[in-house]
Amino acid sequence: MKKLSLIIVFLIVLITSSCNTDSNIVVVYTTVDQIFSEPILKEFENKTGITVNAVYDTEETKSTGVLNRLIAEKENPQCDLFWSGDPMRTIILKNKGITTPYQSVISNDIDENFKDAEYHWTGFSARARVLIYNKGLLKTDDIPQSIFDLTKEKYKGKIAIANPLFGTTTFHIAALFSTIGYQKAKQFLSDLKKNNIVIATSNGDVKKRVIQGEVSCGLTDTDDAYEAIKAGANIGVVFLDQQGLGSLIMPNTVSLIKNARNSDNSKKLMDYLLSKETEAKLAKSCAQMPLHKGVEIPKNITSLDSIIPMKVNYDKTSEKLEEIQMYIKKWTEE
Repeated sequence: MKKLSLIIVFLIVLITSSCNTDSNIVVVYTTVDQIFSEPILKEFENKTGITVNAVYDTEETKSTGVLNRLIAEKENPQCDLFWSGDPMRTIILKNKGITTPYQSVISNDIDENFKDAEYHWTGFSARARVLIYNKGLLKTDDIPQSIFDLTKEKYKGKIAIANPLFGTTTFHIAALFSTIGYQKAKQFLSDLKKNNIVIATSNGDVKKRVIQGEVSCGLTDTDDAYEAIKAGANIGVVFLDQQGLGSLIMPNTVSLIKNARNSDNSKKLMDYLLSKETEAKLAKSCAQMPLHKGVEIPKNITSLDSIIPMKVNYDKTSEKLEEIQMYIKKWTEE
């Protein structure tokens, strides 16, 4: 009996010990399109032997599905690392006490504007919000150069944006509210509605409608724009407001989840995502702009150094998002 008791105690200790150590996996939730994020995660698996279990958002609920899941799992986290396509929702998680700080030495040369001051998140590989237009429908002199041009009568019913309740369009709207002020941003959205703006289901849907000529132009992200051009679509790309407000720059962000089960492996993956190697791969696969200096990029990819950026405070933009959510919902449903 005594021998049996010792065996039971030994087994309990063994099981407890194994539960408190990292296994050979890492669980990732990501809002980045699976077609672009999955190859990066697979390459990490091949290099390290660590198995990556990934959960991806759908195109239509971009950035909200995994965000809500992370919030719901706060007391019992199932995720180790969150890879977001923009900083805004990462900041929401930080403010809710769901992330934990980690200062990766890999990101030492990345500009501090793209990092949380307390290292709850770090940015890498940026996209920009751009206007794409159908070259067969708009002459050179008719191409909008400012986001505010979209409210002009000549574009009535000819412009598309993705549903602002989801994805990077939400980020864009919140950035406008935090940058130009509540009243001006509200008036802009009201003017868009009066101009019969077409609300598409996603950035991909905006791209499709412009290519097919259902609308003359639309707001989307650089990765969608370059993907269309690569496929031979007859579209052009404009970085708006280069004489004034500037174009919205949206870095990817990566953060560790508090009380995660596989913290050591998640740090290894975070270092890998923040590397120049990953930025070079994302520049080639989906036209993202590196935040590290000296990363080789394809000739057709616009350098971040050549764009006048919108001056955005990411923390204030995140706060503004939560403040205006009900207004955006009402605007969308009107």
